[in-house]
Amino acid sequence: MADDRLTVRPYRDEDQPAVLELLKVSLGESALLKRTPELFAWKHLASPFGRSIMLVSHAGGSIAGFRAFMRWELRTPTGTTLRCVRAVDTATHPDYRRRGVFKDLTLAAVEAAANEGVDLIFNTPNPRSGAGYLTMGWTEVGKLRPLISPARGLLRTRGNSTDLPETSDFISHARQVAPRSATDREPLGLRTPRTDAYHSWRYSSHPTASYVQVDGTNGTAIARLAFRGRRRELLISDVYGDGMRQTISTCRNTARTSYVGAYFSKGSPERYAASLSGFAPVPRAGLTLMARPLRQLDVDISSLNAWDLALGDLELL
Repeated sequence: MADDRLTVRPYRDEDQPAVLELLKVSLGESALLKRTPELFAWKHLASPFGRSIMLVSHAGGSIAGFRAFMRWELRTPTGTTLRCVRAVDTATHPDYRRRGVFKDLTLAAVEAAANEGVDLIFNTPNPRSGAGYLTMGWTEVGKLRPLISPARGLLRTRGNSTDLPETSDFISHARQVAPRSATDREPLGLRTPRTDAYHSWRYSSHPTASYVQVDGTNGTAIARLAFRGRRRELLISDVYGDGMRQTISTCRNTARTSYVGAYFSKGSPERYAASLSGFAPVPRAGLTLMARPLRQLDVDISSLNAWDLALGDLELL
């Protein structure tokens, strides 16, 4: 009889083929999210914040589960940099469900993060896994409601969501993402440091997502081309520079999509600029932000007012 006792251990590089197959079987994939070695390496090995904390659950030589905490950093308004991880990829093989794989792997990853001096874990889980995180010490921070504005292509933006986006089909005023030229503003809450290395990794080297740059008179927006069903959408991931309102309006006015979406924290200049450009929050929609501090922090992470985020910080990677 095969030994099916589950054991948790650190991920090894030779586990990658089995883990990719597990992710595909457990989570599925799409034209824009292929479970490829390139995407895995970009996400978990090449980040400027460092290699992800990765664990596997195995039984009898088979990979039963996978858990990854992606490295991140957040700066506070006082200039402190917090070492963070994002609880992202988690998968359990169908043959091993209902055996506590998710919980065992997550608690082991929390312990590993704490031992390495990580300050904070955060993520935006779906409702089902969110309930599980609450039982493991996470705090529900609040709902992050997307901002949207109708675009001029509302009535003619059908497409084939199985194809990769073509820039000219989505927006007429865009170019390839270039090295960042504008200086990032100071954080108003917990904010990802927009360094040159982060900008290049996040938007120029992603192996599957299609990012473009839209330039305004005194600002730059980074936007992602995407399908929702068969409708085209343009999602503003980040905005730099002083001319935020004009830059966001340029995205909206030149988009050939059903709508333009974004997210910026309340009280931020980006959200104010988006509001002036005709964007409004979507009722009863959005992501739930959850967090778990691993030490005493000087920031009340349980309040949305303590966070300074954009869509680029939140998109599922």
